[in-house]
Amino acid sequence: MATVVLLGTLDTKGAEYTWLRERVRELGCDTVLVDGGTGPSAVDADVSAEVVARAGGASLESLRDAGDRGAAVTAMGEGAAAVLAGLPEMDAVLAVGGSGGSSIAARAVRDLPIGLPKLIVSTMASGDAAPYVGAKDVTMTYSVVDIAGINRVSRLILGNAAAAAAGMAKAYADARSARVVDERPLIGASMFGVTTPAVDAARERLDELGYEVLVFHATGAGGRALEGLVESGLLAGVLDLTTTELADDLVGGVLSAGPGRLTAAGRHGVPQVVAPGALDMVNFGPRETVPERFEGRELYVHNPTVTLMRTTPEEMGELGRRIASKLAVTTGPTVLFVPLGGVSALDAPGMPFHDPVADEACFVALEGAAESETLDMNINDPAFGRAMADRLHQMISGGSR
Repeated sequence: MATVVLLGTLDTKGAEYTWLRERVRELGCDTVLVDGGTGPSAVDADVSAEVVARAGGASLESLRDAGDRGAAVTAMGEGAAAVLAGLPEMDAVLAVGGSGGSSIAARAVRDLPIGLPKLIVSTMASGDAAPYVGAKDVTMTYSVVDIAGINRVSRLILGNAAAAAAGMAKAYADARSARVVDERPLIGASMFGVTTPAVDAARERLDELGYEVLVFHATGAGGRALEGLVESGLLAGVLDLTTTELADDLVGGVLSAGPGRLTAAGRHGVPQVVAPGALDMVNFGPRETVPERFEGRELYVHNPTVTLMRTTPEEMGELGRRIASKLAVTTGPTVLFVPLGGVSALDAPGMPFHDPVADEACFVALEGAAESETLDMNINDPAFGRAMADRLHQMISGGSR
């Protein structure tokens, strides 16, 4: 029977979790109730608040005495994460709460495997959910009303959540029992719409060579997810063809992955091949959302919700220097691939962002940063993607060129 873990602050949400536990059981799943609260509770949990606090490196008594809500949320989040990591049976996690309960739940599920269902019903879900979801497959739904008792609205919302968690848990348990382990080495690859042909060619070649390729859309969250997967130790190599998120980080676009982008593989010695893919553009939303300070810059309306801005020679030079500084401190095999014919589909002859002068500023700044291969072709030439794939395979296998 599938198991749903219910994680919540039972001191303030005891009635709601009692109702959820009954509903999930009615739907045919076992439950494990974990108490992430610090106050007294009348609900019997399967894992008590005392156990959770100790797992987070604190005592429940000290957290209560201190009266520091922020510190308590942090400790209980860490403790809940440790508790969940040690549970023998878990096919889904369901949590409901406000900002504190959502923060505890978000920390608790952050390190759980991708694919394991994680559902949070939150009063915070109608705003910026990024602090809770991060780069993981966390599902959030807005509670509509506060989590304050079972009423005609909360009964609908929480009932849907219970049904969703139970259904996902059953599907996950079935898939787990039937799962065939794929032993192929994993490769992480970065891709954008304007670099898709190159990544497709590389992916097909790596598949021929016996790898499984996980492609990450370079939208900020995608880059963070790629870096996180490198940190997990699951990747045999990285094909970082699309480093465009660095341009958003530099100029102020909406798809930045933060300053930590393009650092994890180098830090952990994971073989990587890198290209300046789509550094010719900074991303914004609809045309009217482009900041006023960029009026007069070269803009391209990619679609009604995405507007692209061409990076200048000065910006391209700085991007080259930033990449060079990151690659200069790598601890593992690293090769930089430079496409002299343009860094994206829009940076080809006759296309709106074609600017050899700007590209050259980047390429010059990259010189000497790492072992490099310069190819006289656009990045989307299939031969470019295949060359990166072959070189990555050589680095992973330890063979000669």
